[in-house]
Amino acid sequence: MDFTSASANKYLRRLQDEKDRLLRTEQEVSTYVLAEGETEEPPAYDYAATRERVAQIDGQARAIRHALHQFNMETVLPNRGITIDEALILLAQLSGRKDRLNSLASRQPKERLSGRFLGSNSGPVEYRYANYDVARAEADYRAVSDEIAELQLELDLVNQTEVFAVEL
Repeated sequence: MDFTSASANKYLRRLQDEKDRLLRTEQEVSTYVLAEGETEEPPAYDYAATRERVAQIDGQARAIRHALHQFNMETVLPNRGITIDEALILLAQLSGRKDRLNSLASRQPKERLSGRFLGSNSGPVEYRYANYDVARAEADYRAVSDEIAELQLELDLVNQTEVFAVEL
């Protein structure tokens, strides 16, 4: 069966939904209660068939996930020259950098501290100063945000157009 990364993930979600439904149904119909003197009418349930279908779903999911991991390790993004796997790692690193830069860029170069925490304005006025160029932190934040967007677009394009095969 042929997949793109995007279609493989959708198929995996569908398999997981089917497995969850089977297991919920099994939970409901694998036992039943009878009052004394009632006629036995157990709900329809086939233990072996349920185990077999869950095993099939798990096998298909395993095969698709393995192929998807191989695809991510082997497929190179054309503009960046790195694999999807590397791009996903880079994306996580850039997101962490973006969060740190957001914190730095959000600071005021000079911030008054005294009185704010003690509830009074008595005593000397204290200030906290940024020990860096806040404008540069803001520019770096914007640059990292742009790089993340470009990388995500390149990943989206490859994930929706490049095809790989999976034996199911």
